[in-house]
Amino acid sequence: MVFKRRDRRSVGKILLDSVYPRGGWGRAAYYISHRLRRLPDTPNKIGRGIFAGVFATFTPFYGLHFVIAAVLAKAMRGNILASLLSTLVGNPLTYVPIGVASLKLGHFLLGTRFDENVDETLVAKFTGAALDLKSNLIALFTDAVPHWARLSTFYHEVFLPYMVGGCILGVVAGLISYYVSVPVLTAYQNRRRGRLKKKLSELRAAAAVKAEDRG
Repeated sequence: MVFKRRDRRSVGKILLDSVYPRGGWGRAAYYISHRLRRLPDTPNKIGRGIFAGVFATFTPFYGLHFVIAAVLAKAMRGNILASLLSTLVGNPLTYVPIGVASLKLGHFLLGTRFDENVDETLVAKFTGAALDLKSNLIALFTDAVPHWARLSTFYHEVFLPYMVGGCILGVVAGLISYYVSVPVLTAYQNRRRGRLKKKLSELRAAAAVKAEDRG
């Protein structure tokens, strides 16, 4: 197969690369920024795509960030590839601080209490909601009684505050990313365009010299 890896990775290696990519996060960040700079589009459209991708990482819809980023970029007439690349702002190093900040802000705005024992309570609430969801799906096809208590707790104590706080922080982070990236992209594209014009002029001059020599 043309696109098949020569070095087949084990499951453990795949999981390790997802947490700490080969070459480190610094190299991964450089690769992403390099790809964003080289996208064949206007700085404003790329910037709108970056906004969409950064915003998506602050939403509680884990596993759907690519979809959210692409749909939002499409609606904003931004660059979809830029939005997908920008979702990598959300990674194992940033998800915890993003989640904690979103939950704290959401609870504050809703006037509810944020439980500081994040590691214990969040895992328990996610697990409880998943168990309720599983039992309720089974109840659709059996005589079992559906249970909503843990799903309700998860919605009010995790999902809703995360959604409220995450959307606000996502807009702020997205706007900062947009207003930082557009001038950087503009400068890069202008500099690259200047280098290409200079190279083209040199090639034309060389071609003219050759033509004169032949004549």
